[in-house]
Amino acid sequence: MKLFKQTLLAAAIACSTASAWADDLKIAAAADLKFALEEIKTAYVAANPADKVDITFGSSGKLSTQVEQGAPFDLFFSADIKYPKQLAAAKQAASEVKPYAVGRIVLWSNTHDASKLTLENLTEDKFKHIAIADPSHAPYGKRAEEALTASKLWDTVKPKLVYGENISQTAQFVESGNADIGIIALSLALNPELSKQGSYYLIEDKLHEPLEQAFIVTAHGKDNAAAQRFADYMQAPEARQMMVKYGFVLPGEGADTAGKPATDKPATTSAQ
Repeated sequence: MKLFKQTLLAAAIACSTASAWADDLKIAAAADLKFALEEIKTAYVAANPADKVDITFGSSGKLSTQVEQGAPFDLFFSADIKYPKQLAAAKQAASEVKPYAVGRIVLWSNTHDASKLTLENLTEDKFKHIAIADPSHAPYGKRAEEALTASKLWDTVKPKLVYGENISQTAQFVESGNADIGIIALSLALNPELSKQGSYYLIEDKLHEPLEQAFIVTAHGKDNAAAQRFADYMQAPEARQMMVKYGFVLPGEGADTAGKPATDKPATTSAQ
């Protein structure tokens, strides 16, 4: 009986010790990170197998509102730095606002060779439906609006626009044929699923405000050790390489790191 109790005590101590090092981590992330952050998550969990990581992807504006209203997210990765800054100002952040990347927008289609197009082509009759993310709450949609406005095309193409809830849904509209072409994130155009289907044209970043992206540990995640571990892991060489793979420009690095085509010239690529 004594041996049995000792065994139970040892097991209880082992479980207690394991739970002290294991945490459930809930992340809210901009939809442009869908493929990059999933790869980073896989590598992170391999290095921290006791941690359980769950990622919810969506538009930065709507996710920010959820965080502000008390949604139980421990980390918030935004496609626009303004949202983490607003949360920090509202005392909803437990860390500094940490820039992690600059995103880029592209024309993408799987039915037209977008690598041979520019924004001006969107006025042509063959493009009846053009997908962008909703500019009211999706940073990539706002940058698409800015680029079209700067090119003096907004009023002409506006009747053709269909709006995705976030940039991932925007890409799905084009992929499914519900739109002929779309303005999406370079990070999505470079993922294996889309890159083998279609082609893209990199939109000049001088046509819109920078897509400076940042994250915070939320007030909810203040005491979650896994939140800080994941935040630290974002600076690991392997995590940074995964971000570059999907076309992101990293803080302190030039635009030539953004998946090779990211220059201010009309760089293109085609899978057709």
